[in-house]
Amino acid sequence: MLRVIGAPRASLFRDFYHIFLRVSWWWALSFIVLGYLALNAAFALAYLAAGGVSGTRAGSIADAFFFSVQTMGTIGYGAMYPISMAANLIVVIESVAGLLLTAVATGLVFSKFARSTARVVFSRSAVIAPVDGVPTVMIRIGNQRGNQIVEAMVHLTLTRTERTAEGMTFYRAIDLTLTRSRAPALSRAWTVLHRITPESPLYGQTPASIREQEMELSISVAGVDDTLNQTAHARHSYTDADILWGARPADMLSEEPDGSLTIDVRRFHDLVPTEATPDFPYSLKDN
Repeated sequence: MLRVIGAPRASLFRDFYHIFLRVSWWWALSFIVLGYLALNAAFALAYLAAGGVSGTRAGSIADAFFFSVQTMGTIGYGAMYPISMAANLIVVIESVAGLLLTAVATGLVFSKFARSTARVVFSRSAVIAPVDGVPTVMIRIGNQRGNQIVEAMVHLTLTRTERTAEGMTFYRAIDLTLTRSRAPALSRAWTVLHRITPESPLYGQTPASIREQEMELSISVAGVDDTLNQTAHARHSYTDADILWGARPADMLSEEPDGSLTIDVRRFHDLVPTEATPDFPYSLKDN
């Protein structure tokens, strides 16, 4: 977990739109409701101080509040109405404020509702095992929705701790070459592969060495949601504890007796141990 010290605090008024889009729906709707009630309470105090509203009990904050709600909501039952110049002026101000509040709230809710969010799922662990005799990093990704993410692009980055000749410690980020970094469409499952050849920064590494160097794998996916026609993107990271040796993702695709194919998404995170060999002497128990 990363803790940031000294960064400027986000300003509620300057970054309100960004904050509103990031919070959950529960918080967003609660803020709108509380803002609406607070504004009505402020106008209720103004009516209470000015008076001049027929049908209200003298000194009743409840009647003033309910009259404010009826005014802002343009309900107008007729049981309470302004009869003084001061009350009428407050009604005019409140009607304008209510119009602006409705416009702002409608825009915020629509923007949040229309905001495209990807439901990309990543395997719980990144695994390393031989594929065609070559040690390979394997990460399974998939689209949890029933549609497709077209023109999906994947990037895999390795971050590790290094020390310079001067004794400085820094974190180097290295892009890893993938056997396939683009897919015409991302649906239920796609296994991302990086072959650990002599050109790979992972070549010659062991479970102990990746822990010593605090290696971390970061994978990002970006594409176009074919339903919303908007860019969808997601990112996930694997620390050294999440990188397992001597296993591969379990098969999700099977063929039925009638020749049809079935994808079992329940096996998305399942792993199958691989046998240790002289060229790759690692198994799951070594992690």
